[in-house]
Amino acid sequence: MIMISHFRIKIITAFTLILLFTVNCNSNQSKKKTQDAISKSDSSSITVLAQDYINSKSNEAVKLTEKNIGYVKVNAKGWLEYKVQIPVTGRYKISLSGSSSDSSQVACWIEDNVYNKDGRTYNITGNMMLRKALAGKADNIVEKDGTPMVSGPHVMRLHYDTGTIVFDKISFELLRKHKSSPVILTQKTSGKEWKLVWSDEFNGTGLPDSSKWTYDLGNWGWGNNELEYYTANRLENARQEDGNLIIEARKDDGIYPWSSARLTTRGKESFLYGKIEFRAKVPAGRGTWSAGWLLGDEYKDELSWPYCGEIDVLENVGYEMDSKTGNGKTHASIHCGAYYFKLGNQPTSIVDVNNMTNEYHIYSIEWLSGGISIFIDGKKYFDYHDTSNNLTWPFNKPQNLILNLAMGGGWGGAKGMDPEMKSARFIIDYVRVYELN
Repeated sequence: MIMISHFRIKIITAFTLILLFTVNCNSNQSKKKTQDAISKSDSSSITVLAQDYINSKSNEAVKLTEKNIGYVKVNAKGWLEYKVQIPVTGRYKISLSGSSSDSSQVACWIEDNVYNKDGRTYNITGNMMLRKALAGKADNIVEKDGTPMVSGPHVMRLHYDTGTIVFDKISFELLRKHKSSPVILTQKTSGKEWKLVWSDEFNGTGLPDSSKWTYDLGNWGWGNNELEYYTANRLENARQEDGNLIIEARKDDGIYPWSSARLTTRGKESFLYGKIEFRAKVPAGRGTWSAGWLLGDEYKDELSWPYCGEIDVLENVGYEMDSKTGNGKTHASIHCGAYYFKLGNQPTSIVDVNNMTNEYHIYSIEWLSGGISIFIDGKKYFDYHDTSNNLTWPFNKPQNLILNLAMGGGWGGAKGMDPEMKSARFIIDYVRVYELN
């Protein structure tokens, strides 16, 4: 297709536990833990102490105390489980501070909603690689931005691979409060002709129109272990140029290993029914994953999906395209509570498209109260009409539009990344919304 207190870590050797950081005593004295081992630092961020885990998988977890500071040492692969009270619904920066005593990096990641009803695994950080700290240096701090989380109690697990690590704390800092769209455009669904009611022709210059688009921000993996950091208000990644919107992914551009942009109308305007068109050129290149799609307004965190509904109108991966001819495949799908890719039963259609990288094609949806049809250049190749219940048909509620170019991830990176690729551009000529008249 949607955030800093730090962990302080000790390196364990065979004989010695060495402290490699300075401690702000006043800050620690001011922290108060709740019965659920939750420590709040202010109204929009919280800190969870590593020693306050409520459950663990590894028998190797050992609680340590030095200078009245608590730590947890782990040796074998496993997890530590915590209760966390998220104060505000929004997008968060999640910070780990830690070190491995081994020479290699040790992968850690955080799982949310551990006891969810669907038995799913919600990875909300992607891999957070902890390295061996250097003598005289501050401990490693690993941060992931943009994780969506709802306010209230959460049960989370800090997972870690085999290696000797000492943990101090996990921090959650609010980057942006969740904002619903104040304007819902409901299109008429009876008539003989389609009438234009909303569009962005991208005829300006500079950044995209901020009255229509905002940005999803961060590098938490987006539920797919994607590689990119989605930036905001950065011309290198999203700009209007020659009557187009250019979304450009860039490798090693001085800030991020991969940067890109993900634009959404959420918080501005959302849509219910109508015909929606994306006219675009999509990039080839092994590892690219371009998309023009709709996501239900009820999405607030990963637990919201797929019940909020998702409609993929334009979805392409670069490894399916011929870089010389531009020929490739486009995919149309819907995801909902009854059908989605992690169940392996999502309704999907695929069609071959000639020269999709060098010529514009129109990817469109006709979304009515009785069903959804998806087209490429006016030719229908996907139908969905299961309106029988809320699990099969969440599409009677507003959805926002999203344009993004991802790099890697579970699908885009299924055949690896082209090591020679330095950048990729997703070029959108326009986005248009119509109603029947």
